[in-house]
Amino acid sequence: MMNKKLIAMKDKVKFTGLVLAVMIFSVSLFVETADAQIAVKGETVYTMNGNAISNGVVLINDGKIERVGSANRVNIPSEYEVHEAKVVTPGLIDARSVVGLAGYYNQDHDQDQLETSSAIQPELRASDSYNAREYLVSFLREQGITTIQTGHGPGAVISGQMMIVKPIGDTVDEALLKDATMLSMTLGSGVSPAFNSPGTRSKAVAMLRQELIRAKDYAAKRAEGETNGTDLKSEVMADLIDGEITAMINVQSAQDINTALRIQQEFGFPMVLEGASEAYLLIDEIKESGVSVIIHPKMARPGGAMKNVSFETASKLHEAGIPVTFQSGYEGYVPKTRVVRYEAAVAAANGMGMQNALHALTIGAAEMLGIADRVGSLERGKDADVAMFDGDPFEYLTNVQGVIINGDVVYKPE
Repeated sequence: MMNKKLIAMKDKVKFTGLVLAVMIFSVSLFVETADAQIAVKGETVYTMNGNAISNGVVLINDGKIERVGSANRVNIPSEYEVHEAKVVTPGLIDARSVVGLAGYYNQDHDQDQLETSSAIQPELRASDSYNAREYLVSFLREQGITTIQTGHGPGAVISGQMMIVKPIGDTVDEALLKDATMLSMTLGSGVSPAFNSPGTRSKAVAMLRQELIRAKDYAAKRAEGETNGTDLKSEVMADLIDGEITAMINVQSAQDINTALRIQQEFGFPMVLEGASEAYLLIDEIKESGVSVIIHPKMARPGGAMKNVSFETASKLHEAGIPVTFQSGYEGYVPKTRVVRYEAAVAAANGMGMQNALHALTIGAAEMLGIADRVGSLERGKDADVAMFDGDPFEYLTNVQGVIINGDVVYKPE
């Protein structure tokens, strides 16, 4: 009798446990599905894959864009969480930043953007210094910026490797979209005086040329299997020679832009000009080279190598058919970052126009960074990165109404 009761009790416990497990599993599935199913309605939806849509809808499911179209053609399922905005765009892209390495407090403990022990350090990786919890990361996210190429700042002949992140997560692994994307370099007067050498333009170029010559030799040996992959510096430089990483060279004056173009032509590595304040003086040369430009922050203070900055440079490059996008860049003062949306707005108001500037800040930037298969436009299958505004994104008084990254609502103002 007792044994039968014990067996019955055990069976009851097992059954109850099974029911609870099923209930918990069902709830977890429901929560995940509910979180992943979102509809974004916009009076104007800029998909960057065709014309803007009036009264448009973006459906999001499981972190990806499910469907985009006009409200009279896209049915919103009843279980979808609905968000509304006046203007909807793809998440904005900051093509050159130092956030996550340069911190909000501007103190020694949160400034990792420039290592001054050597002027040439290609082996340094931004992903080894990135702080996903840094306040500036969330600050940019709240401005509608959902993808950032960040890393080592200008100032060294070779500062180190950049990375592409989304401003989410608590660790670099959660934020990382693509590692070792570009190699941050500087030529001209932008090389920091913190280094004993180089002290002149010709010395900086000679140092870079020597590294590139060594890299060509190393790349040839690597191709023959004669290296063991333990020389970090040579491995990265060989990757540059082999076209597996792109040089992002910070130059401002026409003199230094021309030098960068000559070096690139000499060695044939992929290159993007960064800064390029006087690019308008070398339109033909830049176009012939086939390189792209991450233009200087439009509101940067003119002075030194940037004394001849122009609000119209981005427009002139665009008109010439040269790929151009925007950056927040590196700032030596608090709060250590600009907002790329405002920088693009200045270009929009000075000849580029709203839609061309928005294109450069979204799909144009994605194409330049090699991530257009994931971000930059509102298309089926792409990452669900969406920015919502209560007006023209480039109007200073426009507010961000919400930000979605990977299908999660990561910012919604009270």
